Amino acid sequence: MIAVAEMSRDELETVAAGLEEMERRAAGNWLDTYSPYPTQERFHAAEVKNSQVLFMGGNQTGKTTCGAAAIAYHLTGRYPKRWKGRRFTAPIKAWAGSPTGETTRDGVQTRLLGDISKPSGLGTGAIPRKYIHSHTVKRGIKDSIDVALIKHSSGGWSKLQFKSYDQGREKWQSEVLDLVWFDEEPPADIYSEGITRVVTKKGLVLLTFTPLKGMSEVVNGFIKGAEKLGGGREIITATWDDAPHLDKEARERLADSYSPHEKDARTKGIPALGSGLIYPVREEAYLIDPILIPDYYPRMFALDVGWNRTAALWAAWDRQADIVYVWSEHYLGQEPAPVHASAIKARGDWMPGVIDPAARGRAQTDGERLIDHYRGEGLKLEPAKNAVEAGIHMVLDRINQGRLKIFKTLSQTLREMKQYHRDEKGRVVKENDHLMDCLRYLILNLDQAKTKPEKQARRVAGGDWMSN
Repeated sequence: MIAVAEMSRDELETVAAGLEEMERRAAGNWLDTYSPYPTQERFHAAEVKNSQVLFMGGNQTGKTTCGAAAIAYHLTGRYPKRWKGRRFTAPIKAWAGSPTGETTRDGVQTRLLGDISKPSGLGTGAIPRKYIHSHTVKRGIKDSIDVALIKHSSGGWSKLQFKSYDQGREKWQSEVLDLVWFDEEPPADIYSEGITRVVTKKGLVLLTFTPLKGMSEVVNGFIKGAEKLGGGREIITATWDDAPHLDKEARERLADSYSPHEKDARTKGIPALGSGLIYPVREEAYLIDPILIPDYYPRMFALDVGWNRTAALWAAWDRQADIVYVWSEHYLGQEPAPVHASAIKARGDWMPGVIDPAARGRAQTDGERLIDHYRGEGLKLEPAKNAVEAGIHMVLDRINQGRLKIFKTLSQTLREMKQYHRDEKGRVVKENDHLMDCLRYLILNLDQAKTKPEKQARRVAGGDWMSN
């Protein structure tokens, strides 16, 4: 064997070229050796029964890899025997995109077609060179491809076009497609356009991203849609535990590089705290096991009324330590006022309460104002002070200072805490927030809390401790 030091320049260049060609061929064959992890298998299989599938995972969990594999299979029509996803039997039209032209080039384009900035780089992605018929270059961004024609196994050519979110909604309109792939979370309006593009042909929308925008409009809408039976959406989540290629040392090194507020998103695929969520705090900061609340703590409840959902929360206030304990909840829909009033009085008919101040202007079928109607049922009610932003600030301030505790048994309150968020313009989203309104009323109206003269502690259903 000739030592490297003894080689001429021409010989070195020949060896270098040979190594580069070997690397190119190996890269071009990666789809042939693609062996999906269980989470990636579930992502592929979810295509069969759903029109929209989201792989929401931490960094380095194989999101883009499995997205590229799925797109390559669909464009070429060449599916492996083990394939459990949808199958397209004829050439398709597909769009693939990410936030900017540069990220699209460096991400989805390179994963699918290869790095065309390198000699012989085309065809070193998921789609082998022999299936790439032609491509056109996009103006303004070096080495960026606009459209590529891909040979389909049935004959003919699939059309793949690359997009970016910064092009704006208009560039995501008009065309009828079979498939759209969003790699990285899209803005809500562009996501909506992607869905519209595939409706006519009953096509497929795939999303692969780490939820760094928190409980955004896209994430929240997708979660709500996925929760509906037959909703046509499915979410596959992946943590670092689902990525065997990440060893312990690599995980620790990566985790240390992330800021605290984004660590859950980057390691577990959990929407990042502080982006969208109104209460961007960890559950352990405010959730506690139920405790026996002393009888001398003043108590009160807050009520938010509606036909589809009527909600109430109860609080006890340790004045000395200035800690508020939220210990019980009521959450029931499509029932008349007497049913709600009975459940509320069961927690203690002596307790004062505050109600959504808008109740003064709402009318029941009998023409009575809601506040008067509930007073007539025996509830001691006053209109709540309701300064929305001030209330949110006071709740968050108490949580951060350890002065607000919520019993772990309050499942509906916990659910709303996780979903309570702002839209992309910073406005509070008024959906599924009945208990969050009650929580705000409680904190803003603590001066209404009273202590019951008779002191007899008992345990109530659901694991809450209270006085009666």
